[in-house]
Amino acid sequence: MKNLKRIDFRIVLGAVLILGGLLLLMDKVGLFPEWLKAGDLFWGSVTGIAGLAFLYIMVSDRGQWWAAFPAFTLFGISASAFLPASLEAWSGLAFMTGLSLGFWAVYITDRTRWWAIIPAGVLLTLGIVAGLGALIEGGDSGGVFFIGLGITFLLVALLPPAGRTWAYIPAVVLLILGAILGTPFAGALDYVWIAALFIGGVALIWQFLRKK
Repeated sequence: MKNLKRIDFRIVLGAVLILGGLLLLMDKVGLFPEWLKAGDLFWGSVTGIAGLAFLYIMVSDRGQWWAAFPAFTLFGISASAFLPASLEAWSGLAFMTGLSLGFWAVYITDRTRWWAIIPAGVLLTLGIVAGLGALIEGGDSGGVFFIGLGITFLLVALLPPAGRTWAYIPAVVLLILGAILGTPFAGALDYVWIAALFIGGVALIWQFLRKK
């Protein structure tokens, strides 16, 4: 087992490239049966194997955390390829979930990289919005987008390490916006912005007068 852990990542990548070349050659000369190539099963398998290779690099050496990005991106491509035709609308969500998991893996392996929570949440939110947009024609998914962003910043504030209380402010604002959008009260947002401008202006003038 110790010898396996010492395998250089270049050997793993080289083996993956050689395997990919062999699979492409076999596909070119017609050695794969039709059922394997049907429904993108072939490329789904290839990208899944390549993702496992990058995952091995990340697990065997915590310093190679960058390997999480290609690993989970390839897993997302593989998952979207394996989806049946009836779930094709969710292929974007499968791909975005893979990208999101890559950032989550970067955060989980080292909690000091809390910045990875933000792109992880944004990418997953975009995938959900894309899936809902494909299923609900003409539906307004703006509320879902803002709620997803609000939950993302809420996680930034709650998850370790502590000390990011500033994230509660965008979290609350985005959650409120998401709750209002898509409801009969959405038109009230126009007046909310106007009120915010007035309140902000009055607050600045009041602080100036207090100092005087």
